Amino acid sequence: MTEPPLRIGVIGLGRAFSLMVPTFAHDPRVRIVAGFDPRDEPRRRLASDFGAATYGQAEALCRDPAVEAVYVASPHQFHAEHVQMAARNGKHVLAEKPMALRLAECDAMIRTCDEARVKLVVGHCHSFDTPYLHTRELIRSGNYGAVRMIHAFNYTDFLYRPRRPEELRTQDGGGVVFSQAAHQIDVVRLLAGGNLVRVRATTAAWDAARPTEGAYSAMLWFDNGCFATVVYSGYAHYDSDEWCGWIGEMGQPKDPARHGSARARLGSIGSPQQEAELKAATTYGGSGYRDGRSEPLPVGHQHFGAVVASCERADLRPMPDGVWIDSNGGGEKVGIAPPAVPRSEVIDELVAAVRHEQAPLHDGSWARDTLAGCLAILESARDHADVHVQPYARIHA
Repeated sequence: MTEPPLRIGVIGLGRAFSLMVPTFAHDPRVRIVAGFDPRDEPRRRLASDFGAATYGQAEALCRDPAVEAVYVASPHQFHAEHVQMAARNGKHVLAEKPMALRLAECDAMIRTCDEARVKLVVGHCHSFDTPYLHTRELIRSGNYGAVRMIHAFNYTDFLYRPRRPEELRTQDGGGVVFSQAAHQIDVVRLLAGGNLVRVRATTAAWDAARPTEGAYSAMLWFDNGCFATVVYSGYAHYDSDEWCGWIGEMGQPKDPARHGSARARLGSIGSPQQEAELKAATTYGGSGYRDGRSEPLPVGHQHFGAVVASCERADLRPMPDGVWIDSNGGGEKVGIAPPAVPRSEVIDELVAAVRHEQAPLHDGSWARDTLAGCLAILESARDHADVHVQPYARIHA
């Protein structure tokens, strides 16, 4: 018997929601029934596109009896408030990354969801992506020995995409560490299999007009002996999607000649207000928004740059269309069919948690430990010292 779709209410109809629209439009296991945003136009579009009820207050959405689960896609600094608001109204929660900006907020979110007996899934992070999940299974098979070392490497134009002012202030969750290290650390943790226990890092803020971290390099150590490096630059020079066959982060084919367009477009903007307006125009409900419901299906899986997981007997390289296994001077590729629905892995985990009482991998404690890694990068860079990380399970044992 086919299950009825999970009824979703959305808090925040901005960039994060825009990226999830193809999923919500094409995955029959979920249906958007309500949405909140402080802006009129995104609410009008949601009502037109999905036949959803719309609200001018987040609390009103959380009280709607038609909503079973709330997707929290508001700006980073509001995640803690909105997750707890949903839980207190008895709603299951799918929250965007980063989970919050402070570990104490994460603890409160976990506690509130536990007390309300609702499920909390945190994503989308790229550790949901099928190539990384498949690589994890290859590692766990034991056929290649223990994983010993991981390298993750990503160069993008992140810092020069249109931003609201707070997205350029670290204290408000701006910069590449909160938004991008959350992806890399999640992927590396998934593949390493152990608890992250120590971080040494440096960060860079090279553009006074974009006064937040635009790059970082970090060394991570795990309690099972694995170690990893994560390197990221959002300064819009080199594009590391070259290493992924020119398949972009969202799984679509990419024209390398367009990499400089973000900087060029930003150069024509005269004020922070105009930049914020440009961002709003390109997200859901804006004048320049491209309808995600009719976007062509991706040719490959979503990804987050180049990753190599070195096991004792092979190096494993997740790619948008499969996993390369290099061993003893030769390589073979385990192919993976392109996705029928983008980010369906997120819905897999959400539906399994809510409908079938399966504990999600990307729960609150998982996401809290990823945030701990992000905060450790910032602390290590500030203090020029190693930072020891206490995993959630050990703190609450």
